[in-house]
Amino acid sequence: MKQNNAFIQKLMSLFFIVCMLSIAAMNRDNKLFGYDFGEADKQSAAVAVNNDTLSVQPDGSFIVNTKPLAKDVQGYGGPVPLRIHVSKDGVVAAIEAEPNAETPDFFNQAKLLLTRWQGKTVDVAMAETDKVDAVSGATFSSNAIIANMQRGLAYANRHTAQSKAADDASGTILEGSGSSSASGWTIGGIAALIVVLLGAIVPLFYKSRRWHKVQLVLNVVVLGLWTGTFVSFTLLMRLFSGGLSLAALATLAAPLLMVVVALFYPLAGKPGHYCAHVCPFGSAQELAGKLTRRKLRVPVRLNKALNMFRTVLWAVLMVLLLTGTWVAWIDYELFTAFLYSSASVWVVVLAVLFLVLSVWVPRPYCRYVCPTGTLLRGFKR
Repeated sequence: MKQNNAFIQKLMSLFFIVCMLSIAAMNRDNKLFGYDFGEADKQSAAVAVNNDTLSVQPDGSFIVNTKPLAKDVQGYGGPVPLRIHVSKDGVVAAIEAEPNAETPDFFNQAKLLLTRWQGKTVDVAMAETDKVDAVSGATFSSNAIIANMQRGLAYANRHTAQSKAADDASGTILEGSGSSSASGWTIGGIAALIVVLLGAIVPLFYKSRRWHKVQLVLNVVVLGLWTGTFVSFTLLMRLFSGGLSLAALATLAAPLLMVVVALFYPLAGKPGHYCAHVCPFGSAQELAGKLTRRKLRVPVRLNKALNMFRTVLWAVLMVLLLTGTWVAWIDYELFTAFLYSSASVWVVVLAVLFLVLSVWVPRPYCRYVCPTGTLLRGFKR
């Protein structure tokens, strides 16, 4: 009976998490698992001039909006639509980024790629796309931009050759213009998936301090510093808002497995498995703690106060998220410090301070601050 009650409590906790993230996704993007609840209103209000993808200007130039063309292409926070301005001579005159849910610091780095296509003819720009590499530290946003450019340029090329046929092609995703660079397997992605699999499976059957240290190092080096792969509110919101398409499955394989471990392992009686065996920032803190055996004793009252602080902080952040008052905080959890080339300076500084503190206090960020960890801790209560 007790086991059944515990399982029901865990199931209700998972239901609560799903409901909360669904509400947050709806408030922020008006979308849930890829379904745009505002799309019907947009279509009913649309005037039958040009179409949603193509807008022809009086001077003969035209603008391609990649939003309908690349609905299945996701950055880290969700879709990254672009508006490609093409002159009547077939030259890419300008490229604008539409509003998106990417982390501003990372997306500003990725936007530098847009200059690679500007000023080139559509044909030359299409050929240039295959040579463009993702910006280090902003891989998801970069790949999404590249994929949007591939599809947008292919559509522009088609309009140039068949201008009359373009009016009926608003929702068409051209064959052969898919995002191979954005959706294909990479060495880093495969390595991250292997490391997550090791962390998810090996501790279930094999208990070894030596192997655990190896896993911690792999988590920090591969998941953290190399690929920037971790569970955060940004990732959870991205999945609940944009869903998961086949095109993005390869790119998101490792993060998706992380989410499975974090959310569903507790149902099998393994609460905290993700935090202890997979999370790269938690691993970094644990490794730092192994530098010395001398630990600071946290007084009972202070420990209670810090736990209360974590709970109150989480509650405040949830109110900000669910009401849409300040959603941007999800982009600045300390996990993003692993993407040091693009992360905010203060995020990196705070991450370093917590790592230094973790030498004497076991996992201080995990225990007293982490909003994502607090969300997952719901399973333990």
